[in-house]
Amino acid sequence: MPTAPPRAARRPSTARPPRTARPARRDRPRAAATPVPPVRVTPAALRAGIIGGALAVTALWAVQAEPSARLDVLFATGAHLTGLLAGYGVLVMLFLMARVPAVEHGVGADRLARRHALGGRYVLSLCVGHALLALCGYAAHADTDLVAAALDLLGYPGLALAAVGTGLLVAVGVTSARAVRRRVPHETWRAVHLLTYLGAALAFVHQLAGPDVAGSVPTVWLWSLLHAGVAVLLAWYRVVVPVRQALRHSLRVIDVRDEGPGVVSVVMQGIGLDDLRAEPGQFFRWRFLRRGLWRTALPFSLSAPVRDDTLRITVKAIGDHTRRVRRLRRGTRVLATGPFGALTAHRRTRRKVLLLAGGVGITPLRALFETLPGGPGDITLLYRAGSAEQLVLREELEGIARSRGAGLHYLLGRSDAAFDPSPSSQLRSSRGDPIAPQALRNLVPDLASHDVYLCGPPGMAAGARAALVRAGVREEHIHAECFTF
Repeated sequence: MPTAPPRAARRPSTARPPRTARPARRDRPRAAATPVPPVRVTPAALRAGIIGGALAVTALWAVQAEPSARLDVLFATGAHLTGLLAGYGVLVMLFLMARVPAVEHGVGADRLARRHALGGRYVLSLCVGHALLALCGYAAHADTDLVAAALDLLGYPGLALAAVGTGLLVAVGVTSARAVRRRVPHETWRAVHLLTYLGAALAFVHQLAGPDVAGSVPTVWLWSLLHAGVAVLLAWYRVVVPVRQALRHSLRVIDVRDEGPGVVSVVMQGIGLDDLRAEPGQFFRWRFLRRGLWRTALPFSLSAPVRDDTLRITVKAIGDHTRRVRRLRRGTRVLATGPFGALTAHRRTRRKVLLLAGGVGITPLRALFETLPGGPGDITLLYRAGSAEQLVLREELEGIARSRGAGLHYLLGRSDAAFDPSPSSQLRSSRGDPIAPQALRNLVPDLASHDVYLCGPPGMAAGARAALVRAGVREEHIHAECFTF
């Protein structure tokens, strides 16, 4: 019986297995977005930009200057140079106070304010020098005395407006002098300071009519664009952004609690506060919309990281405005402008960090104490106060120290009390200076290998900085901000 032919070998199937249905795009977990670090202008870059601009203005004057030995021409040449530099200097002063975030976060508001104050003296000197040189040049050209020359020049409307602008800038400078400002209410000083904008506008009009700018169409355009750019920055960051933040975040006071003698914490809640991108160590300018406070924007640091759409500041009553903060009520509307300041984690260059606080200067450092990355032993906080009763946020600090394995030491007592270098004592009283170089080295033996963040009253901060340098800490590793500007 014949057998059946063998069956053909079965080929392996090429059919693909059924696909498992992919989750819809909306069901897929999204990767966490990496926050883009904010743009920061370094102090060196800002300094180089200012100096470069001054050199460019000087070059503009040099290519137009006509060498001559005549006395009137020499005076006029000097007047042209001082006038151009004064106009440029006014622009720089306005730019420094425009609150541009990249500059504020990279340089620091306190350092900008000091440069603004120092630069203002030079600008006023240039303005007065320009006026005197122009007057002397005109008197020499007309062969007349200075009084007659001044009366003649004031007969020209453009020069009369320029004289008014110079007078306004001088008035601002006089009220900003330290001896005068201490005696002038802040609101009065601020109102006078606003005259800077009018003085700058009058100076700009005067320069457009002068030979150094008006003699060249490209120069007129460049000079006008520079002024327009600074004006836009001022309007945007000092008017538009604060109004937009107020409408968008709708901040209100939700709690005011005592933290110690004359010290309170104010907790505010809003909407979408993460969008502010506030970093620990930074501060806002707060305007509380209640009687006696709404006219003044007060600079206070955040004393805790932003959480659950809440911001917290801790304030010590040292003046009329800060005393009124203690009487704030729940529901008070708040306008907050910021954040400002460069006392943040981006300054850190070393693994180990020492935070050195004095008095209410603990507020920005408390936020950094909680958030700076580091393992056990990497972060140490020294807190200087007159007595244990004056310690602010003590329970929070001790809780953070326990949870992080961080060092925490209180330096208590008057500056002429005894210093106990015993490492087993957390609560320290001192005889002599508790932040003297040797005292700091006793507390932090490897002090020279630390970055140091410093915040406190001006006297304490200056003494601590000098002591840190003598203890071996390099200047570039000491990061500080002074909020008494």
